[in-house]
Amino acid sequence: MKLHAFPFQTLDWCTIAKEEHKGISGTAYWQVFMMNDIRVRLIEYTAGYLADHWCKKGHIIFCTEGEMETELEDGRKFILSKGMSYHVGDDCEAHRSSTKEGCNLFVVD
Repeated sequence: MKLHAFPFQTLDWCTIAKEEHKGISGTAYWQVFMMNDIRVRLIEYTAGYLADHWCKKGHIIFCTEGEMETELEDGRKFILSKGMSYHVGDDCEAHRSSTKEGCNLFVVD
């Protein structure tokens, strides 16, 4: 990742509207801020959320609340809970997320 030049700035996430993204079950709410070609998001997964697709985008994900399971297309599964992060590059390993109780994430991609 190259962090191309942008000025120092602060962001009040309360000013960023939430986008609703339905899963196979449950809902993801995204707040998105773009810095050049870098997307920064706060994401809330509701209880019972299951993603509706296999994602091949690279991410750096930090769990700020709750717990989620990430399943890789090859069948491996990983738990991400509060205070943990995961990192995957573009087109490396397709993955999808689910959560029983819900969770909140900080994501850079």
